[in-house]
Amino acid sequence: MTTPQPLQQTGDLARRTQAAHFSGMLFTETGRTAYLNVAAAALAAPGLELSTGVAVAFPRSPFVTAATAWELQEATGGNFRLGLGTQVRTHVVRRYGTEFTHPGPRLRDYVLAVKACFAAFRTGTLDHHGEFYDLDFITPQWSAGPIDAPDPKVDVAAVNPWMLRMAGEVADGIHVHPLGEPGYIARHVLPKLAEGAAKSDRSSEDIAVIVPVMTIVGDTDGERHRERELVRASMSFYGSTPNYAFIWDEAGFEGTTARIREKQKAGDYAGMAACITDEHIAAFATESTWDGLADALLDRYGDTATRIVLYNALADPERFERYGEVAQRISKV
Repeated sequence: MTTPQPLQQTGDLARRTQAAHFSGMLFTETGRTAYLNVAAAALAAPGLELSTGVAVAFPRSPFVTAATAWELQEATGGNFRLGLGTQVRTHVVRRYGTEFTHPGPRLRDYVLAVKACFAAFRTGTLDHHGEFYDLDFITPQWSAGPIDAPDPKVDVAAVNPWMLRMAGEVADGIHVHPLGEPGYIARHVLPKLAEGAAKSDRSSEDIAVIVPVMTIVGDTDGERHRERELVRASMSFYGSTPNYAFIWDEAGFEGTTARIREKQKAGDYAGMAACITDEHIAAFATESTWDGLADALLDRYGDTATRIVLYNALADPERFERYGEVAQRISKV
């Protein structure tokens, strides 16, 4: 997992990623767009599996998103996955200037509209009529046309039960939240995906479960202490979002979000991190020596995750290659 880089740097990072034996890269979307970074990585390191994880859906029309994904699928030789998410209301309305009404149903319709555009690029006929998007006009001049690769897989980010069921019904994969500890995946993600898949008469085994994992790794106490504090800060950031409060509560840490938000409102970022105890970290992160990390991740996620995404592999560039060795061991299982 990486945040997008200046485009001149992305190619070098992609080549380093490939040389370190990672199977692919997942680009988040923050101040820079994920799509342009995927394009730069695809050209620099052919063969990597590349994914947006996740791109913000609503500010871009479904057709624009579909056309972009189509070109990236062609550029990667079929190794691109389109990961989409709603973001939160404040960002969508006040930063992007876009509507955020009924975000769950809107994203469901968006995914179906994107897939209808994929079909239109092959057939020349666009025919999608949903609750939020009506698309029925395309001409050869404005169609990307067929490509020599399958349609891109479309994955969605989901946390709450409704969104998880929706992903199971219409998407090809689910991006689990970084706070998605194994208990949450077992209680919510897998059952709700199965319920949604049943509505579409398909197997939940056909839906990829993409899990970002926070790791604390090192062969000395000092190494692990540094990573533990980085993880603590990351967890406090995610844990401040009210929609994620139930994940803490169900894991036995009731009231965590309320305590973090109290510190956040006071501008006390150190206090936010202090709300995350070592017990939180033990439940939500994976701690290990270097030799034991691959097995530790497989023990926690091997029965549930289709893809494991190393959340903080880039936090320390000097350790990047060692994380690559771990990724290589996992991908061989």
